[in-house]
Amino acid sequence: MSLALSLDFQYTTTIEKLWSALTDSSKLAKWVANIHTGEGMDNDFEPVVGHRFQFRTQPSEYWDGIIDGEVLTVDAPNRISYTWASGEEKHTVTWTLQDLGDGKVNLHLDQTGFSNVHGLEGAKYGWSKWCGDLDKVLAQ
Repeated sequence: MSLALSLDFQYTTTIEKLWSALTDSSKLAKWVANIHTGEGMDNDFEPVVGHRFQFRTQPSEYWDGIIDGEVLTVDAPNRISYTWASGEEKHTVTWTLQDLGDGKVNLHLDQTGFSNVHGLEGAKYGWSKWCGDLDKVLAQ
């Protein structure tokens, strides 16, 4: 059984600025953070198909602090997808950006490949928090 997560977020920004926040490793480190400590995750992300990357944070008793990924698709500034793997779980994350006009952009997240509802609920909580932090990065 494979479960999927689908979320939408709206931002007052330009599609180019939102794209940059999703694909620039220094900006990613500002909003993709350790949920427990709030510290940004170091990463070597690049929006290049085939690029392998890692997000790294302090390990805990439950997790080694590493997320491995590989960029699958890049269609700037409209869509990007990559694998998102930690422990036994390997998911596919897809971001789709849509300019709504009047300075508003919709950011749609699909994350597939969950093996259990606990992982799905954890991801829903994590992405919702991170996307709130993304709003702060966009305001800078």
